[in-house]
Amino acid sequence: MRLSLHPDPFVVLGSATERVVRSSVDEIEYHALVARLVGAEQITIHAGGAQGGKAAALARFRTSLERLRPSTRALLALENDDKIYTVADLLPLCHAERIPLVFDVHHHRVHGDGSPEDEAAEACFATWGPREPWAHVSSPRGGWDGPNPRLHADYVEPGDVPAGWPSRRLTVDVEAKAKELAVLRLGRELGLFTGA
Repeated sequence: MRLSLHPDPFVVLGSATERVVRSSVDEIEYHALVARLVGAEQITIHAGGAQGGKAAALARFRTSLERLRPSTRALLALENDDKIYTVADLLPLCHAERIPLVFDVHHHRVHGDGSPEDEAAEACFATWGPREPWAHVSSPRGGWDGPNPRLHADYVEPGDVPAGWPSRRLTVDVEAKAKELAVLRLGRELGLFTGA
């Protein structure tokens, strides 16, 4: 089992407001302390807002990284989101700063960059180097044609898991409201384990 932490969306290292950046740094440092205490491997964050445009916000993000302790920064991973930053937006930053990129397939489906899903996933996985890559999967509450496909459902539909994922070396966080029940059901439905 691998542990990760995911601070709330109010952690915005690229904010144009100093107070927000300062509190974001404090929050990430706190998560780093907890990570060390419980043996978590990473802290997954989003790039945040885009005040002044994406390029300006990502430049501020890079500057704010310097305010983190090296041991804290080493725990960071970025994740594509469902409203602002796509995989294509984040890959240059991840390569430049050597930050791994967690691929959230649900987010890519509702706010993609035009790249095929498998190509976006492989680009993210490559940022992990020799470490086992991390990904997120979820299903939309109300279905893909529902009023708001961004919302996560209680369970994950097996068809929403990319076909090649069950057979590869990959850590996948199941983001579903039913938590462990969703993990157990999905594992059974994909034939990954039996029982429970």
